[in-house]
Amino acid sequence: MSSDGADDGEADRGVNPGTATHDEVLARLRALRAADAPTHGGHVLSYVYDSGRPDLDELAAAAAREMQPVNGLDPTTFTSVAALEREVVEFARLLLGGDPASDRTGDDVVGSVTSGGTESCLLAVKTARDLWRASGGMGTPRLVAPVTVHAAFRKAAKLFDVHFDGVPVSPLSGTVEASAIVDRLGQDVALVVVSAPSYPFAALDPIGEVAAACAQAGVACHVDACIGGWILPFWSDDDGAVLPPWDLRVPGVTSLSADLHKYGYAPKGVSVLLHRGRDRHRAQYFATTDWPGYPVVNPTLLGSKPAGALAAAWAIIQVLGKNGFARLADKSLRATRVLLQTVERIEGLRVVGDPVGPLFAVATDESVAEDRRVDPHHWADAARARGWVLQQQPGIVQENGVRLPHTTHLTVTPVTEDGLGELVPVLVGAADAVRGIPAVSGADVLGALPGGGAALPGGPAALSGETGPSAGALDSQTAATLLGALGLLDSADGALPERMAPFLALIEALPHPLTERLLTELLARVVEPR
Repeated sequence: MSSDGADDGEADRGVNPGTATHDEVLARLRALRAADAPTHGGHVLSYVYDSGRPDLDELAAAAAREMQPVNGLDPTTFTSVAALEREVVEFARLLLGGDPASDRTGDDVVGSVTSGGTESCLLAVKTARDLWRASGGMGTPRLVAPVTVHAAFRKAAKLFDVHFDGVPVSPLSGTVEASAIVDRLGQDVALVVVSAPSYPFAALDPIGEVAAACAQAGVACHVDACIGGWILPFWSDDDGAVLPPWDLRVPGVTSLSADLHKYGYAPKGVSVLLHRGRDRHRAQYFATTDWPGYPVVNPTLLGSKPAGALAAAWAIIQVLGKNGFARLADKSLRATRVLLQTVERIEGLRVVGDPVGPLFAVATDESVAEDRRVDPHHWADAARARGWVLQQQPGIVQENGVRLPHTTHLTVTPVTEDGLGELVPVLVGAADAVRGIPAVSGADVLGALPGGGAALPGGPAALSGETGPSAGALDSQTAATLLGALGLLDSADGALPERMAPFLALIEALPHPLTERLLTELLARVVEPR
């Protein structure tokens, strides 16, 4: 997304490799960065986690620079890596309900620092699959989780030959019934995943009930606390009551992931994956001596890896400690409450469910008259025109035929509290500006294509997936033709259109395999040499 006033021409001119001075290189880098969405100040309510403390950013940068030449591949050669990881895991373990390690028990909570939430999720699935196979499992195992679980688990299932078994959730609250998950347990289930909270709707899954059933059935249970792990320990409801147990204090929880580059305020990417039991943790590793080079032992997916983000996370932990994280959590909590109250007072919008943590989703309030309703995607577009970026989420139809509504997502950070005086009027004014405007129809977007898509191989039917080329057979040029017709390849810098509501409507209207193929083409062309 491009910010107003950026000199895209200056950024695109570039420099000739091998001829540029240091100053020229940095000048171009600054020009390119000027076109980015702002990473500080709270104007982007997704993707970035701003503590509002420049001193922490400076500390993180200095710590990362100290470790810039270090290869995290071998902590026996670079012993600083071992020390930093050991101390980060120790802090995380105590924060997230794990007892201190002891040689006297097999239930010790141990873990690893990874390159981010996706790697933590991948490794949790890979570990569970391998242990399931080692226990005699045959064929393709299942991963059972609510449909709201992070997409990283679908990626893991695809990469590791595991069947993703998505459990439907309520369209009103985004919550899942524990019984709906428990009913799917069986000998072919390698892992159950629950979220603390889910990203789309901020629902705290019924972790206690599910984990207890998993323990009884002998099934591993992973808590995805990637977004909540470093802030939910300090969270309370409006009455000051703390949350029910959701972390490693819960019997039956066998692993947990928590991202330090979210509410740990470290630079991307760094996460922690914790396991209950050393043997489970060791199953995460890859090791081989079956080649003529040095022995390879990798606790994570990466071999050679940077240590900068690890050092930055470690430094922030040393400065903040538990009390410092609690103070920053309080800022996010206060801001979240104000924003929830703001949305609840806006006629035509509703907060989805009973969100837990510093994030929530907003949908159309269909209990009011149509001319008083506010479409959340139009609302987000209107807020973006006023300088605030909210994240639009498409609706989907679940396996039971129940549609989840399209929504707009807000992630709240400590710095958000400082900008409430500006943000609240923007949210109210944006709603007033689009109230009564119907949601964009995906069919209308498709109908606006030249010839209704007649130029595509297979004709308009190819868009519906009914006949014509399958998504897998859609070649790059055909995909680009469709993207161009939709106006999605017009920007020289790869920025998306100013109005995203039609784009999201298109995602909802087309078959998932086709939208996935088109989005792949779009993102690939953005980074291709011109």
